[in-house]
Amino acid sequence: MSRDAFSVLDSTDLTAFHRRVTVLSAAGMFLDGYDITVIAVALPTVTKQWHLSSLMSGALTASAVIGMFVGALVFGRLTDRLGRKKMYLVNLIGFVAFAVLAAFTQDAWQLLVCRFLLGLALGADYTISTSLLAEYAPARRRGSLMCRLGATWFVGAACTYLFALLLLPLGEYTWRAMLLLGAIFALIVLWMRRSIPESPRWLAARGHTDRARAVLTELGDTATAATIADNAAAQHNSPWRTLLTLPLLRMTLFCCGFWFMYTLAYYGITLYTPTILKQVTTSTAGSYTGSLIIALVGVAGAFTGVALVDRVGRRPLLITGFAGMLTALTILALLGSPGLAALVILLGIAVLFANSGPGIVNLVYPSEVFPTAVRATANGLGTAVSRIGAITGTLLLPTLINAWGLHNVLWIFVAAGAIGLTIAITLAPETKGRTLEELTETHTAAPEKVVG
Repeated sequence: MSRDAFSVLDSTDLTAFHRRVTVLSAAGMFLDGYDITVIAVALPTVTKQWHLSSLMSGALTASAVIGMFVGALVFGRLTDRLGRKKMYLVNLIGFVAFAVLAAFTQDAWQLLVCRFLLGLALGADYTISTSLLAEYAPARRRGSLMCRLGATWFVGAACTYLFALLLLPLGEYTWRAMLLLGAIFALIVLWMRRSIPESPRWLAARGHTDRARAVLTELGDTATAATIADNAAAQHNSPWRTLLTLPLLRMTLFCCGFWFMYTLAYYGITLYTPTILKQVTTSTAGSYTGSLIIALVGVAGAFTGVALVDRVGRRPLLITGFAGMLTALTILALLGSPGLAALVILLGIAVLFANSGPGIVNLVYPSEVFPTAVRATANGLGTAVSRIGAITGTLLLPTLINAWGLHNVLWIFVAAGAIGLTIAITLAPETKGRTLEELTETHTAAPEKVVG
């Protein structure tokens, strides 16, 4: 596909349609942040009620993340084969069903299975929403629109703790009510997503040029519709071979590497925030309040990144984010036995920097540096590898805290931050303001040179 084929689509101003796609894609990320974090609220209750071991507590926390690993790989490939729109709807149907089932589970194994299945739908939405939005977004606003997805994840996570406080009078039924609320919201989003058309970039890449023209004409972009060549050929190369061989291998390693290190530290901390704070306070309300404060600081960090990503660029945000997170976690680890205030402040600073950098550009880079034909597969691979980091952090943390103590476990997260910073400095390209076709030419023609 010519780099100029979608020049009008890339240079247009934001329209109501762009805002609608952004909001409906961000709604999926809200649900992801909300439902992933619900387990942090449920865990203290079900651990006591069902007499769970540290290993089972870790397995419950990791179950949805493991589901995301599988869902991202499977549905990423299906999204590149079957289209963005079909999967845009199918994954939410699964989300609603498994969230409702999880709300009525009666033991740890039932909850674990339902959380795994729920994770399949969450992992799917990562690949679908990011690919669809990137392919519709104007080039000069693509970064901020994509980062809004990441920022909305943190809003969802913060709402988990807010709703937990509001529903606290329900006692042991609080987390069940929260899962049902998520299912109701997902139903509303599912109904609203029906109006979003298929991505014209995907249609053109698969050789469906007439359908691509029809979508663009419907959206009022007749100029772009006229430039799509009749002989645009569908691409049949293996997506895995494309991603795992030169010239794209460098970007595959970059996206998977920094995303893995970020989630190893971030999920290990945030999905156990109430449990970590319970180390220094006996109050359930106090641990929820501290968790809410940290989550709200994280939201502020994410929206700071949204405001800056198309001004300063992706690379500076990624480097600064890892550096700030690394500094805060190092200080926290050196303190040894911090009080509640120090714990909340330093975790808040770590989350602030993490969310303003790697926490939002992790959705931008994979959607920009890979060609349309493998974009969802690349998003799926990046998401899956990042879930390995998240699984490692969530599955092992309770056992490691019991064995080593919190301050020793923090050094693992310090190491993850240091490696992530090194990857960012050495491999991160700058993609600000460039069209997807320009970036495809750059990253498929020759090894990328770091732009500093």
